[in-house]
Amino acid sequence: MTKFFVFITVCLAITLTSTGCSTKVKRTPVEQTIDISGKWNDTDSRLVAEEMIQDGLNRPWLERFKEKKERTPVIIVGSVKNRSHEHINSQLFIKDLERALINSGEVRFVASAEERGELRNERSAQQEGFTAEETIKEFGRETGADFMLQGSINSVKDELKGRYVILYQVNLELIDLTTNEKVWIGQKEIKKYVKKRAFTL
Repeated sequence: MTKFFVFITVCLAITLTSTGCSTKVKRTPVEQTIDISGKWNDTDSRLVAEEMIQDGLNRPWLERFKEKKERTPVIIVGSVKNRSHEHINSQLFIKDLERALINSGEVRFVASAEERGELRNERSAQQEGFTAEETIKEFGRETGADFMLQGSINSVKDELKGRYVILYQVNLELIDLTTNEKVWIGQKEIKKYVKKRAFTL
């Protein structure tokens, strides 16, 4: 009986290893929408960023600024806080926002606080005598931002017996750095219905 039990166990292990436990990888186009878990993903990040930036650039604040200053505005992206119930890489979303802003051609864009620190260290290093004088970059020549874009990602989840509905709400605000005036407030919602399948071999 013991030998038979060992034999069955070994056969089952071999079967699982050769079938159920194998890994299969398939490359897909980056822009293809794939929802596996129902959670916030790269497609949500890209589409929300593009849609919200397009909305923001079509609002009155942009033309008002151009008429008053006779130039395009300079924007910096500040923090986007994750206030959802799950882990979301907000830096991925911030980069999607930055790309949408730059590619629009409607605004100018400056580096974030973290990026500026690295750039300032490089300018300091150029002053140490190792860099050709005609290529040294001066201090005090940075372009100041006119507006800061800030926001948050929020979520509400309703779950019952292997099914759930999740609502993501993204809020963005564009703030005048001189006056602290909010010149644009944008909101985008994504709602997903997810039904989990029972585990099968």
